[in-house]
Amino acid sequence: MIRRPTVAALRTRMVTGLGVFAALIATGTAGYMTVERWSFLDALFMTVTTITTVGYREVRPLDTEGRIFTIFLVLFGVGTAFYLLTTFVALVIEGDLGAALGVTRMKGRIEQLSDHHILCGYGRVGEEIARELVERKMPFVVVESNRETMDRAVAAGCLVVEGDAASDDVLERAGIRRARTLLAASDSDSGNTYITLAARALNPDIFIVARAGKRESEARVRRAGASRVISPYAISGRRMALSAIQPNMVDFMDTLAVGRNAEQMLAEIEVTEDSGLFGLYIRHLVEASKQVKILGLQRASGELIVGPGDDARLELGDRLMVVGPEPAIAAVTQKPRP
Repeated sequence: MIRRPTVAALRTRMVTGLGVFAALIATGTAGYMTVERWSFLDALFMTVTTITTVGYREVRPLDTEGRIFTIFLVLFGVGTAFYLLTTFVALVIEGDLGAALGVTRMKGRIEQLSDHHILCGYGRVGEEIARELVERKMPFVVVESNRETMDRAVAAGCLVVEGDAASDDVLERAGIRRARTLLAASDSDSGNTYITLAARALNPDIFIVARAGKRESEARVRRAGASRVISPYAISGRRMALSAIQPNMVDFMDTLAVGRNAEQMLAEIEVTEDSGLFGLYIRHLVEASKQVKILGLQRASGELIVGPGDDARLELGDRLMVVGPEPAIAAVTQKPRP
C-alpha cells in the first residue's frame, strides 16, 4: 500500500525546495555578474526568467561562458521549480495546506501555554482523560504519533503535537519544561516507560502519571520516574466490587470528584508561596470558612494524614484535600493571614 506523505513531510519538502530555489537565484545572480559583468538587477532578472522558464529574451547577448552557465542554471532551476510545484499541488490537493497553516497556528498556541498538562496517547483511555480535562477547563496538549488518531484529537478541539512522545524534540514542542503534569496514557507499558524516562530527564520536577496495563509493569514504570502509576484494569476491578458492595457510596464519591454537584465538590489545594496558606495551621482554615471541610493533608514528603488536627502546620509543597462549595474553596486561599 502506498502511503501519502504526512503534513510534516510535505512541509519539510517545501522548506527544502524553497531553500534550494533561493540558493539557485543567489548563485545565478552572482554567476552572471561574474561571467558577463552585468549589473545586479540585470543578473537577477536574467536568473529569475531563466529558472522560471518565462521566456523573455536575453538581457544582453551571451558569450560562450554565459551560455554554458545558463544551460546548467536551466537544468537545476527547472528541476527545482518542478519539485516546488508538485509539492505545493500535493499540499493543496490533499487539503493539507490548510492543515499545515493550522499546525503553525497550533504551534503558536502551544508555545504560549504554561503550567499545562501533556497527554501522551489519545486512545480509549487518553480520550477519556482529554474529555475530563476539557470539562474542568484545564489547558493540555495531546502528543500522538498515529495520524488518524491525531486527526480525531484535532477534530475534538485539542491542541496536538505529532510524533513519538518518547522523543526529546517532541516533548520540547509540547512544552515539557513549562508543563505541570505529564500523563503517559499510551496502550504500551514499555512505551509509557520510555515516555516517563524522557519526560523526567527533561523536567525533573514535573508530576508524571503513567498507565500500566500489567501488574508486573507498575514497578518498572515507577522506577523510570513516574509520580503515580495507574492500572486501569485494577481500578475497574475495585470499582466494580465497590459498586456491588456500596453502590450509593460510589455514586456519591463520583458526584463529588467530578464536580457535578451544584453545592459540593472535592478539590485539591497545593500550598505554594502565592497561595496564602504557607505557615497557617488547619484551625485557621476551619475558622476562615465553616463551609469547607478538611478531609486530608498530604505532606511534600508523601505522608498522607487523614483528618489532620487543628495544630497541623502547612508547609510548602503540602496538598490539602477538601470538600465544600466551589466559591468557598476558592475563598480559603484568599483569606488574610491571622
